[in-house]
Amino acid sequence: MRGDKPAAGRHTGSALLRVRGDIPEDLLSCDARGLRELLGGPTLIHLPGRREQPLFVSILLHGNETTGLHAMQRVLRKYRDRELPRALSLFIGNVEAAAQGLRRLDGQPDYNRVWPGCDTGGTPEHLMMQQVLDQMRERKVFASIDIHNNTGLNPHYACINVLDDRFFHLATLFSRTVVWFTRPLGVQSAAFAGLCPAVTVECGQAGAAHGDEHAAEFVDACLNLAAHPDHAIATHDMDLFHTVAIVRVPESVSFSFGQGESDIVFEPDLDHLNFIELQPGTRLGRVRDGAHLLQAWDNDGHDVADDYFTVSDGEIRLKRPVMPSMLTLDERVIRQDCLCYLMERIQPS
Repeated sequence: MRGDKPAAGRHTGSALLRVRGDIPEDLLSCDARGLRELLGGPTLIHLPGRREQPLFVSILLHGNETTGLHAMQRVLRKYRDRELPRALSLFIGNVEAAAQGLRRLDGQPDYNRVWPGCDTGGTPEHLMMQQVLDQMRERKVFASIDIHNNTGLNPHYACINVLDDRFFHLATLFSRTVVWFTRPLGVQSAAFAGLCPAVTVECGQAGAAHGDEHAAEFVDACLNLAAHPDHAIATHDMDLFHTVAIVRVPESVSFSFGQGESDIVFEPDLDHLNFIELQPGTRLGRVRDGAHLLQAWDNDGHDVADDYFTVSDGEIRLKRPVMPSMLTLDERVIRQDCLCYLMERIQPS
C-alpha cells in the first residue's frame, strides 16, 4: 500500500486541515491520544487503489470514540504491502479532543454537526468540512462510512439519511438494524448522501474488541465492492426504524441516576432500554416538583415533549409506544449532545 508522497503534511485552505498522500508508519500503532502530536491536526489522507473511485471513511469526529481508529489500523496493516482493492480517503477528525479522551473540548463545535447542510456556520471547522466534501466530490467518491461509538449500551447498527435501495444495501452489510434519521443537521452522512451512498455505523462502546473487528470487516467489505446493488432489499433482511424525536435535559435542570436529590432522578440502568420497543407507562425516573421537565423536538423542530412523556405520582412515564436509542449514563455527553433519540419502526417503501 503506497501513497503519493508530495502531499504529506500540506495545509489546504482551512488552517485546521492537513492533506497528505501517505500513511505515517506510526499511525498503524498510535493510540488516539497520540494523534495530535503525530499528525498536527485533523488530517485527510488519500491513498490509491485498484479501483479509482475512493471509499471515504471518517473517524474520531468525536474524540472519545476510538473504534474507527482501531478498525482502520487493522485495515491498513492488512494492505501494508499490497495494493488496496479500491482507492481510500481517510479523514481523522478531532485529534485535539482525542488527546484528552473527550467527545469535544469546551468551546469546540461538535465535529459531526458542522458539515454542509447544517444551520450554523462561520467557524474554521465549518470551512474544513466543506473542503473535505469538495475534495471528495472532485474524486467522485464511491461510498462514505462514518464510524462512531455509543456511550450507553446499544447494539451495533447502521444509520442512513436517505431511503434508497443502494443505501439500504450498504447499511445492511454492517447490520440488519438500520435507523433512518433527518435530524440533527450538519452530520457527515447527510452531507455525503448527495454524492454517494453514505452510512454512519454505531459500533457499541469504545474499547470493545468486537466493535473494532466488526468495523474493520465492514470497511474491508466496502473496499472490495465493485458496484452498489440497486435492486430492492428483502424486507426480512432489514429492521428499519425512523428517528422521530430528540430528547434533552434543559441546562437549568439537574439530574442523576438511581439516587440523589436532583430535579430528575433517572432509573439507574436507563441505558438498558436502548433498542427495546417500550410500551406506554414505562417508567424512566422520578421528578422533584411534579413536572416531567424533559424537552423533546420532532424533525420539524416542534415541541413534542407532552406527546411522549407524562408525570404520574412524581414519576416520568411514557405516553406512547416508542423505541429509544443512545440513552447513556454519561452526564457530560448528555449535556453536550442529548439524553436520547426516540424511534418508531417503519417499512421500507
